[in-house]
Amino acid sequence: MLVKISSLLLLINCWFANAASSQIPNILTQKETQQGWRLLFNGKDLVGWHSFQEKVAGKAWQVQDGAIVLNKNNKSVYKDYADLVTDDEFENFDLKVEWKMEPCSNSGVMFYVNESPQFKNTYESGPEMQIADLACNDDGRILKCRAGDLYDLISADTEWVNKGGRWNQYEIISKDGHLTFFMNGHKTIDTQMWDDHWRDMIKNSKFVEWPGFGSFKKGHISFQGTENGKLWYRNIKIRKL
Repeated sequence: MLVKISSLLLLINCWFANAASSQIPNILTQKETQQGWRLLFNGKDLVGWHSFQEKVAGKAWQVQDGAIVLNKNNKSVYKDYADLVTDDEFENFDLKVEWKMEPCSNSGVMFYVNESPQFKNTYESGPEMQIADLACNDDGRILKCRAGDLYDLISADTEWVNKGGRWNQYEIISKDGHLTFFMNGHKTIDTQMWDDHWRDMIKNSKFVEWPGFGSFKKGHISFQGTENGKLWYRNIKIRKL
């Protein structure tokens, strides 16, 4: 019975990956438009995005074949690959994004990022849904640091990440402090932000050294560029709740 259940879950995960790759990217359906969804990426350029505390996106962030691509090389400097953030800020939201990575990569999707001068990096203010290759990235083997985890705060019960080179879908829903993560259709995190338990988790994490982390109720969406590996992002859409 356990073998059958495991096989079924694997098939469901593969279905999400195949469905993501077969859909026309960066286009909203009529139903999505009626539901209030809007695209954060038009599939053509980086209008609506800039690098953290910069006016434009760094050179390592490019658009190729309908996807935002992080493509660093040994000549890249920090300004080229500084984390990418939305021009707009969001409060209560439902965010969906498809991503894939080359093997052994590490990155993340952050939210409620604040660009005040006191913060030198996005992760000093914004919580993160982690991206990491289970197969060969060191973080992919550490609880609270795996794909689908709320980075360094809460570990998902199960990993649903597809191996490097295959598309994954993340969904982050934040409504009045209630935070949920979904990965390839599976819920990975369900927690409450900004209460005593939330503050206690931060006190017992690496983020305790950055006053203000996880306290903002409105902020930017961000893709991490400062870690290793090549990343692709597409079908980035959000709706206000």
